[in-house]
Amino acid sequence: QVQLVESGGGLVKPGGSLRLSCAASGFTLDNNAIGWFRQAPGKEREGVSCISSGSGSTYYADSVKGRFTISRDNAKNTVYLQMNSLKPEDTAVYYCALRGGYYCSGRGEDYLYWGQGTQVTVSS
Repeated sequence: QVQLVESGGGLVKPGGSLRLSCAASGFTLDNNAIGWFRQAPGKEREGVSCISSGSGSTYYADSVKGRFTISRDNAKNTVYLQMNSLKPEDTAVYYCALRGGYYCSGRGEDYLYWGQGTQVTVSS
């Protein structure tokens, strides 16, 4: 049974950092691309970052480029999203999702399984 469980969200002040984790089970992480998405109240879901299988190519939305870093620990079957220099506009529920293929996609509809989400709130 495929399962994705996010953790690491919370309340942080602007300029602060958080590291989100996506613990995967029921499939082999290194054979699948994993994406991070977010959705703020009243806004559409947005692709944030993705890491492909194999070489682990990474992709970032322009809004987070240079501030967020995605990584993968195959031994722990976990994907991380390190978020630095957080801004109030980063406030959202963050989800990780399993692509079901090797390559990344920025479209949420291309992902097969989703975690339950973790809330990130950036506020002073």
